[in-house]
Amino acid sequence: MSQREASRRTRQLIVEAAGAVFAEKGFNGATIADVYQRLGLTKGAFYYYFKGKEELAQAVLASQIDTVGFPILPRSTRLQEMIDKGMLFAVQIRSDPIVQGSLRLSLERGSHHEHRLRPYQDWLDHNRFALGQARECGELHAHVDLDAVANLIVGAFTGVQVLSEVMSDWEDLEVRVSVLLRHIMPIIALPTVLAELDMAPGRAERVAADLEKHLRQRAEAESADSVELQA
Repeated sequence: MSQREASRRTRQLIVEAAGAVFAEKGFNGATIADVYQRLGLTKGAFYYYFKGKEELAQAVLASQIDTVGFPILPRSTRLQEMIDKGMLFAVQIRSDPIVQGSLRLSLERGSHHEHRLRPYQDWLDHNRFALGQARECGELHAHVDLDAVANLIVGAFTGVQVLSEVMSDWEDLEVRVSVLLRHIMPIIALPTVLAELDMAPGRAERVAADLEKHLRQRAEAESADSVELQA
């Protein structure tokens, strides 16, 4: 492993540890020591990568926001791709400490306004764009207000994940998201499109597995290309 790759990996481990700490303690309750001690790093090693807790929180938020752009495999409709991203996010909420930490930062009273605003605004923008693509492809009813539906989806998803955390520690999140989608999509999707949409709870794990396989194959291909260039 090159020095650059090792440095990148260490930084990512710090962000992941910070996500877990923020998820457990919130921004105000967390300390820098909580993060670097969890990894067995020194204080000096931590400050090589981050200036302080605020910068670290921004890195956690940025990493969660990066999930908005994950390369969901192309589907037959833009609405199915939109559904798949929501399903994937549900899986990440249960399993990814960065996502869990970002959610705590965005929901916690007393957090900086930027912490609370940024993830929601990015998800609103993403859903508004995805709905616009669906409209261009002729998948939506003419009456659909893109901004209103984007706000409805993000607001409802936020409420669903909060309720799921309280009731089951997110164990039933995919089921709740499936129920949400099965009530929203008939309002916006044309009947011929709606008939093709897969919103079953089990789709979440399949989408996550498809993405993991795709990313692994891409990484292997890039590694092979790099070896060929060095040869």
